Amino acid sequence: MFIVILFIFLGIGLGYTLRTRITSEASIRAVNLWNSKATTWLIWLLLFMLGIEVGGNDQIISALPTLGVEAFVLSAFATLGSCVLAWTLWKTAKGGNKK
Repeated sequence: MFIVILFIFLGIGLGYTLRTRITSEASIRAVNLWNSKATTWLIWLLLFMLGIEVGGNDQIISALPTLGVEAFVLSAFATLGSCVLAWTLWKTAKGGNKK
């Protein structure tokens, strides 16, 4: 856990250092574009490695049907609850059906 926190703070420090060192507008755009592409590729790599890890775990593979049903039910009710609360907030903010 401490390694994760250390890497987070190292990334913050590096980002702050790069932010204060780069001054031209073109350089900032180039770095932002590179950061965006690098972040996207690293996320894909992490997802791939997570898939390898999950695929190699017999307990997770054998529990996938149960986990899938639970995940579907949880996400369906979370989405439904969000829609109902958003609709309620919208009606409350507009003052109900008053015209």
